[in-house]
Amino acid sequence: QVHLVESGGGLVQTGDSLRLSCAASGRTFSPYAMGWFRQAPGKEREFVAAISWSGDSVYNEDSVRGRFTIARDNGKNTVYLQMHALKPEDTANYYCARSTPYYSGNLRQESGYEYWGQGTQVTVSS
Repeated sequence: QVHLVESGGGLVQTGDSLRLSCAASGRTFSPYAMGWFRQAPGKEREFVAAISWSGDSVYNEDSVRGRFTIARDNGKNTVYLQMHALKPEDTANYYCARSTPYYSGNLRQESGYEYWGQGTQVTVSS
C-alpha cells in the first residue's frame, strides 16, 4: 500500500508563492510518475502538472504556464509543486497522485494514477 501526504497549502494573497510537497510512503521502489491535480468548489478536478519517472514534466499550459514548476526528489520519495504569481482562480484543493509503475501513457489523464492523497487547500485572496 502507498500513502501520499500533501502539505504546504494555505491562505495567501494574489501574487504570492507557495510550495506544495507530497511525501509518499509504502511500496515506492518501482519507477512511477507523479502528478498534481486540483479541484475548486463546484468544478471538476483538473490536471495541473506531472513528472515522469525519468524526470520529464508536463503542465496544464492554459492555467499554470510559466508560474508552476514540478520537481521530484526520489531519495526522499517526495514531489513538489512550486507555485508563483498565484491568482484567485488558483484557489482549490490540490491533490498529488502516483501513477502505476512504468506508466508511459498520458500523464494528464487521471486514469493513469492509482494512488491519491487527501489534498491540501490553497486559497488565494484578491
